[in-house]
Amino acid sequence: MISKPVRNKIRLKRHERIRNHISGTPQIPRLNVFRSNKHIYAQIIDDVNGVTLASACSKSVVKDIEENISTSGIEAAKKVGEAVAKAAADKGISKVVFDRGGYVYHGRIKALADAAREAGLEF
Repeated sequence: MISKPVRNKIRLKRHERIRNHISGTPQIPRLNVFRSNKHIYAQIIDDVNGVTLASACSKSVVKDIEENISTSGIEAAKKVGEAVAKAAADKGISKVVFDRGGYVYHGRIKALADAAREAGLEF
């Protein structure tokens, strides 16, 4: 019997390969993205000290805006990108390394990255 591969296992293997080359430092932390079917999350992480410096998610960002936008769409990803860039600027972070988490750089991931760049993050 042929078994269908689990897509998340394939993504996790891809993420491990990416993480072997990408690491965040205190000077240039890592911007990590995770997306689920309902939400999108972004964290700025210092891997040397094992500390999350800033974070944003569509649960809190969309709830604060109180607009009629979905928490899983491209508009929510743009708002999360802006929010994480603002949180990083408050902490004095201007440069990051982008970790797409094994996802294809398309759709919500690209929207989050573009919004973060427009809000002032460099990567």
